[in-house]
Amino acid sequence: MPTTPTVSRDPALEAHVFWWRFRKEIVAVIIVVLLVLTFFGVYRLYTGRRASTAASLLANARNVSDYEQLIAQYPNTPAAASAYLLLAEKQREEKKFAEANSTLRVFIGKNPNHELVPTAEMAVGANLESMGKNDEAFSTYQRVAAKYPKNFNAPLALISEVSLLKARNRIDEARRVCEELLMKYRMPGDQRAGAQDDRMESFWVGEAARQLRLLKPSAPPEPTASSTIPPLLAAPSAAPAAPPRPRPSATPNKPRQ
Repeated sequence: MPTTPTVSRDPALEAHVFWWRFRKEIVAVIIVVLLVLTFFGVYRLYTGRRASTAASLLANARNVSDYEQLIAQYPNTPAAASAYLLLAEKQREEKKFAEANSTLRVFIGKNPNHELVPTAEMAVGANLESMGKNDEAFSTYQRVAAKYPKNFNAPLALISEVSLLKARNRIDEARRVCEELLMKYRMPGDQRAGAQDDRMESFWVGEAARQLRLLKPSAPPEPTASSTIPPLLAAPSAAPAAPPRPRPSATPNKPRQ
C-alpha cells in the first residue's frame, strides 16, 4: 500500500519568505517605533531642562515681577505652580486681596490635583475675610472642611468657622463646630480590645477645647406675653390686712344733778 510522503519544514526558509513578503510593513513599523522613542527621549530631555531652569528662576525670585515672569515663560512646570502660591502671598502682603484670590483661583484651575489646593482654598477664605466678605469666607471654610476632611487644613477651617460664628454671636452653632472638631480630630491611642480611651489631644483639639471654654452659655429667652401666667391661675396673694378700727373718742361725763 503506497504511503503519503511527508513534507519537511525549514524554519529558516519560512522566516526568509515571511520577511520577503512583509519587508515593507516591518521596516515601516520599525521606523515608527524608533521615531516615537526618539521623540519621547527628546521631550524628556527638553522638559527636564525646562523644569530645571524654572526651578532655578523660582529659587532666585524675590518680587511680584519675578513670579509673573516665571509663570509666563514656564507655565506648565512644577516651579510655576509654586510661583502662583508665592505670588498670591506677595499680593496679600501688599493688601491686594482680590488680586491674590484671582491668582489662587488660577492655580486651583490649572492644578486641581495638586497637594496644596486645600491650602490655596484656605488662603482664598482668609483673603475674603480680610475684605470683609465674611459670608463668602464662611462658605469657603465649610467647603474645605467638608471636601478635605483628612487634610491638615480641615481642622483649621473649622476653627476659622468658630471665629466667624462668635463674631456673629451665633454661640450655639460655634459650640457645635467645636464639638465636631473634638470628635473628629482627636489623635488615636491604644486600639486594643478593652483598652481605655487614652486618645491624645492634637493641637487643634486643644484649641477647640479652649474655644469651647470661652463660649458663654446662651442667654435664656425673655418671657413673652403668651408665657405669662393668667391672673386667674396665679397663686392667690395674701389678703391685705384690715385697717385698724378707729378708737372711740371718750365722752365727757355728764354733771351729776
